[in-house]
Amino acid sequence: MHKLLIFRNEKLLRRALLHRSYIHENPHEGEHNERLEFLGDALLNFLSGEYLYSRYPEMGEDKLTRRRSALVDEKQLAKFAIEVGLDLRMQLGKGAMQEGGYQNPNLLSSTFEAVIGAYYLDKNSNIEAVRAVVDPLFNSVPESIVESRSNIDSKNRFQEWVQRNVTTLPPKYVTVQTGGSCHAPEFVAKVVVADKEYGEGKGRNKKEAEKAAAEDALAKVGTIGNLD
Repeated sequence: MHKLLIFRNEKLLRRALLHRSYIHENPHEGEHNERLEFLGDALLNFLSGEYLYSRYPEMGEDKLTRRRSALVDEKQLAKFAIEVGLDLRMQLGKGAMQEGGYQNPNLLSSTFEAVIGAYYLDKNSNIEAVRAVVDPLFNSVPESIVESRSNIDSKNRFQEWVQRNVTTLPPKYVTVQTGGSCHAPEFVAKVVVADKEYGEGKGRNKKEAEKAAAEDALAKVGTIGNLD
């Protein structure tokens, strides 16, 4: 058994494995795992950032940010979940199971985050214990995969995030020229989803400004690179 599944408090591990769909059908089981998922997400973002900061001392912020997101994107966390055996232990409702929940990257990744949060609490909030678990997982990801995922266009990444989490409609970009000269203009773009502004960016042309706005939006929702 992977050490990530070895808990002193078995009830804490069980809660990390309880999906909302299971609790809906079994309300007597108590709390689902979404609060633990929130905690695990924060821990993974911090630890992956620290891991990359130490591993690539010459790399700039932008590349580090993209690589961090590639390490903790939905697809990669789902692979980690399978690697440690969570696909066999998730507690799902009947509907989620019938829809292939045990192979669903979203359910796998969110359960992995919840287990990370639970593991942290089980180890008396000792982040070193969590680091000892996740660093080998990060090391197992081939460099070529991290590099290729980090280079996916930010507008496509944000659109996929929007369509998975907000609406099936694509984001709208509002771009205006705000300054500069005829030969070197400056543009500002805002990206809007369902009448809500998600990000803003500047560039020397509309394309650059829209890309910067998408990157700003992705940073705000904490999911840069969180796609295939």
